[in-house]
Order: sequence, then structure tokens, then C-alpha cells
Amino acid sequence: MNNALQWSIASIITICLCILSYGFADIPVALWFHALEKNWLYALFTKITLFGDSTAYLVGGIFLFAVFKNKKTYMAYSGLFLFSTVALSGLTADLIKFVAGRARPKLYFSEHLYGFDFFHIEHAWTSFPSGHSATALSVALFLATLYPRWRFAALFFGILVAFSRIFLAQHYISDVIAGSFFGIASSVLLYNHSFKKKLDVSEPNKI
Repeated sequence: MNNALQWSIASIITICLCILSYGFADIPVALWFHALEKNWLYALFTKITLFGDSTAYLVGGIFLFAVFKNKKTYMAYSGLFLFSTVALSGLTADLIKFVAGRARPKLYFSEHLYGFDFFHIEHAWTSFPSGHSATALSVALFLATLYPRWRFAALFFGILVAFSRIFLAQHYISDVIAGSFFGIASSVLLYNHSFKKKLDVSEPNKI
């Protein structure tokens, strides 16, 4: 099975999951989590969700590249890979957010507004896809690719960050599914097409 077919199948599955979630799961799940008591678990996920913020990864990635570009090739390209995958997934998610104009769960809780009203820049209307999920999964795949020994831990934590958006009722399930797909796709595509040779495990300058 060639790559184009694999990505086509993955995209179709993601779209189908989003449609099913939109029609049957998004509202009841969001309402269920919204009704939960704000206990220690809520406080924990409030901290976990911070790892979906892209700023630290973007700054850290470009910093590694700038510091090591003339010293250690592997470290430099690792930083550039991190920056690139977070930037690509984030920009893709942001562009779709503004075009789709999907109401966030808080609008359903307060005004029973649900669905899409295209071309919005207001935060309340930029629910789809989840940017935090895109960042979390792009970083998780970045770590899993470069450090395969820790791939399960990296993927678990990435999924946990994405799930935090649902637990905190900041996004619907379909938002998180789509955002996670963009995060995974950005890392896999960038690695295979731009960074695989540069980050070969046999690289003599690898730390």
C-alpha cells in the first residue's frame, strides 16, 4: 500500500470519526464533563493542558537550531524539526479554525449555540480543530520518532494533553480528533520528506 493511499484512508477515517462525533457524541460528552465537580482532577488537567501551548516548543526548537547549527548537526536539526512540526500543525489548525468558525462548547452551555458559522476570528468561534491537540500530538510524534524507546510514554502524554481539552470542556471530541490528526500528520510528513536523512540514527554528532 503506497503512502498516498494510506493517507487517503487515514483522512477518510478521521473525517468519518469527526462526523459521527459531531452528530452523536460531542454535545452529551461536553455536557457530562462540564457538569463534573471542579475537584483535584480538574486542577490536574488544568496544568496538563498547558503542555499543549505551542510557544515553548517553537522558541525551544529555534533556539536549539541557532545554538547548535555550527556545532552539532543532529541537535540543530532536531530543534528545526520540532519548530517545523509545531508550526505546521499550528498554522494548519489556525487557518481551518478561522474558516470553519465552529462554536466552542461554552457557547452551547450559555446560549445553546452549536455548529459552524464560517469565517470567525473570535475565540468563542474557533473550536475546530483543537490547536492544543495538534501541538501535543506533533510533539509526541517528534519525541517518539527521535527517541523510540520512549515512544509509548510520549504518545500517552500527547493523548493525555489532547484529552484534557475534552475534560475541561474547552473542545468537543471531534475538535480533538481533527487536531490530533493534524499533529500526527505534520510530524510524519515532515520527518519523511525533510528530516529523515538529517536525523539518521547513525549521525555521528548525535547526543
